[in-house]
Amino acid sequence: MSAPLLGQPGAVRAFSAALERDRLHHAWILHGPMGTGKMLAARIFAGLVLDPAATPAQRRAFHAPSGTEESRLLDAGTHPDFTVIRKELSRHSANRELRERKQLNIPLDLLRETLLGGTDGEGRHHDSAAFRTAVRGHGKVFVIDEAELLEAEAQNALLKTLEEPPPRTYLMLLTTRLDRLLPTIRSRCQQVAFGPLDAASMQSWLERDGLSATGAERDWLLRFAEGSPGAAVAAERRGLHAWWSDFQTGFQHMDRGKLPGDLAERMHERANELADSIVKENEYASKEAANRLGLSMLARLCGLHLRERLRGACDRASTGEIAASLACTASIERFEDNVRGNVNPKLALAALVAEWTDASRVAVAQ
Repeated sequence: MSAPLLGQPGAVRAFSAALERDRLHHAWILHGPMGTGKMLAARIFAGLVLDPAATPAQRRAFHAPSGTEESRLLDAGTHPDFTVIRKELSRHSANRELRERKQLNIPLDLLRETLLGGTDGEGRHHDSAAFRTAVRGHGKVFVIDEAELLEAEAQNALLKTLEEPPPRTYLMLLTTRLDRLLPTIRSRCQQVAFGPLDAASMQSWLERDGLSATGAERDWLLRFAEGSPGAAVAAERRGLHAWWSDFQTGFQHMDRGKLPGDLAERMHERANELADSIVKENEYASKEAANRLGLSMLARLCGLHLRERLRGACDRASTGEIAASLACTASIERFEDNVRGNVNPKLALAALVAEWTDASRVAVAQ
């Protein structure tokens, strides 16, 4: 808990100012790219509001205490008044329907079990965790990770708690897609934006936490991360540099308007391998969610290639190549929409490859 929040001065100012006021807002939305510190900020916030040892100076600096009993519980993930709600919690539910469903969203019944209370779809009644007495007597913090995955029914049910919050209870919604939260949710929360870390902050992160990769692979990981420590760590852990090397010839064929015969199939195999490794590591992991993670990593790889292609086109002042790069980028957006819409991954990847190739072919012909 002693690690500071790097590269987010606006977020630090917002939290510091709020913590110094007598009345701290009860509901927050932390939004921005993956891996840029949103969960760390939520944990620091919890450390400052749940730990009576927190000093005014620590609140001003947005730096939680360390070495206290509260901080040890938070670091161990066992603090009874700090709850992180994720879609994967469905696997631990007493509700059979929740356990067996695909873990792609956060349904209302999961929110009833972990936060809101009420009667679920199987007739079980759950007491409201939000309204219970704090076990350690200093307040409660609930974090909803990937809040963009809250089903509309769950978001609507959450409104009552946002409108009539229990005392000393704080709710934090973490999301990469602010637009997927209902306007009624957004209007009732204090919003804090997170952005990519600048070069100096990334360097500080490297010196503090680091990457095991060196040389060209390390440089590539930083390019892939684009200011996201979390993305750099995930890419190293999952061996994405090898994916990059494997796909380069196919990417270059598409850039020239030539359809690479087996690229979509190889991309699908890589995504499946990643999903299988995640499920093997964690018996409670969702295969469906792991598949989506693999596909999102493929989208990031394609995005990196096209960013570098666009940068080169701008350096050469090649208007046709600039237009082609932008058109290819639109194919990645459609691919991500297809993934969210549960289109068959093989078909979604085949469409991505075909659209990218066609956009480049038009540019070459012009």
